[in-house]
Amino acid sequence: MKQNGTRILWTFFIISLLSPVLWTLDTAEATPEKHNASLPEAVVSVQKVQKSIAKNQIEIVGTVQAVEQAEIAAKISGNIVKLPVDLGTRVARGDLLVEIQAEEISAKLQQAKAQLEQAKRNLAREEKLLKKKAATLETVKSLRDMVRIAEAAHREARIMLGYTKIVAPFSGIVTRKLTNIGDLATPGKPLLSLEEENNLQVLTDIPEAMILRINKGDNLPVFIPSVNLTIVGKVAEVAPTADPFSRTAPIKLKIPADPRLRSGQFARVTLALASAETLTVPENAVTNFGQIERVFVVENGKAELRIVRTGNHSGDRIEILSGLKENEDIIVSDSRTLVDGQPVSIQ
Repeated sequence: MKQNGTRILWTFFIISLLSPVLWTLDTAEATPEKHNASLPEAVVSVQKVQKSIAKNQIEIVGTVQAVEQAEIAAKISGNIVKLPVDLGTRVARGDLLVEIQAEEISAKLQQAKAQLEQAKRNLAREEKLLKKKAATLETVKSLRDMVRIAEAAHREARIMLGYTKIVAPFSGIVTRKLTNIGDLATPGKPLLSLEEENNLQVLTDIPEAMILRINKGDNLPVFIPSVNLTIVGKVAEVAPTADPFSRTAPIKLKIPADPRLRSGQFARVTLALASAETLTVPENAVTNFGQIERVFVVENGKAELRIVRTGNHSGDRIEILSGLKENEDIIVSDSRTLVDGQPVSIQ
């Protein structure tokens, strides 16, 4: 009897411990339904999930460049005596850019001229003597050779004197100035950089898989972020082969003149890829919860939460890669206050 009483007491004790737990579990199971049932009905706007043709595309980066650009360098050695341009100076074709000291070359030209005149006089005298049979034919031939040599030396000295004045090969703007008056110019050393101002192009590299898809004359969208400008570039050149290291090929796009464009600006070029069918929804239907993208659809009169994965944007619509099916009713009105399972009515 005493043992039976003890068992009864222990049974009541265990039941008293388990009762709150069982009550909590029962309450927890019932809470979602009771909670959702207590939520007010929300009036929502919906649109169908649509299937559309997505124009897949990629963006590649490029640089705005002048079509005509030149490094101006001297062909002779000498001190610079004139430099009438500065950084940003606009020049016309034929304008003087640099003048190099010419005294020594001028002296050589005068010497060559005098030698030529002397050679011609000697030849003329011997030719007269030859007619009188007072000179030999060999002497006259030798003097004729001397005249030709003197003429060549005079011509060379004249050309060298021309090198002392460097003029603009085309109309443009000075983009770099690397020397000053008094500096020593030497052959091949850059003195200035000159670029055409209103004749620009975009240089970029396309993936090797796109080489056969891009043709001379194609029009491609070009965006210049620094001035928020979108223009159309016309393909002027396409390299026939790809670089074996970068797996890309350079192309050049001719772009229209615009006062906001400058050589060296960063550019983005859009390349169209193959089109494909895809599901799209209005962009405002997708909300973010941390790193998660979500939408609400109407299912059996209730708002149903869906986790989605999105793709490219196209206007005010966004591509849905997973999480939805075609023709589902997606809520496009403000869904930030909606709760999964909340009753809704479509307006």
